[in-house]
Amino acid sequence: MRISVDTGVCIGAGQCALVAPEVFTQDEDGFSMVLPGREDGPVGPLVREAVRACPVQAITVNE
Repeated sequence: MRISVDTGVCIGAGQCALVAPEVFTQDEDGFSMVLPGREDGPVGPLVREAVRACPVQAITVNE
């Protein structure tokens, strides 16, 4: 599975980093990003919750 954040859509709400800090972080401008090395692999319930919690649906999980 591939996890990605559309930086053109992200508004920097930070919900993903709060819900799944082991997968998401925020850059120096406050926009969310997937931590290096966490883009691929199993998607647990916290990542799915982060997808749901994103107010602008900037997170994509391709299975």
